[in-house]
Amino acid sequence: MAHAIAKYVRVSPRKARLLIEAIRGQYVPEAIAFLRFSPQRAARPILKVVQSAAANAVFLAERDGGSIDEEALKIVHAVVDEGPRLKRYRPRAMGRAYPIIKPTCHIRVEVQEVPRPQPAGRRSRRGGGTALTAPTSES
Repeated sequence: MAHAIAKYVRVSPRKARLLIEAIRGQYVPEAIAFLRFSPQRAARPILKVVQSAAANAVFLAERDGGSIDEEALKIVHAVVDEGPRLKRYRPRAMGRAYPIIKPTCHIRVEVQEVPRPQPAGRRSRRGGGTALTAPTSES
């Protein structure tokens, strides 16, 4: 099992969790395709973490003398934790200051090689198997 972590990402954890929940349990190629065409701003850092985790899995397999099928890598664990909040202040009227909170998050993705299930044999629409026949009376 290989993992990758991105820390202090300037994205709200709540917004990043929406995308993480969408890719959790998917195979890496499908998750990359989903994130690549996702319009959310959090998609780019999550995409980088998924690609890094996949590259780490390939590296670890080669280091240990084996090989790994990149198409069979599955996201088995993906979480978004809160990071520290950046606190800034905006000047307002009459000498006041309003706080501006800029959230950050930590993204962790773990991948593991899980063989893809073989698709079931395609069945014919016409039935094609044994046909039911009416019982015959022989006496």
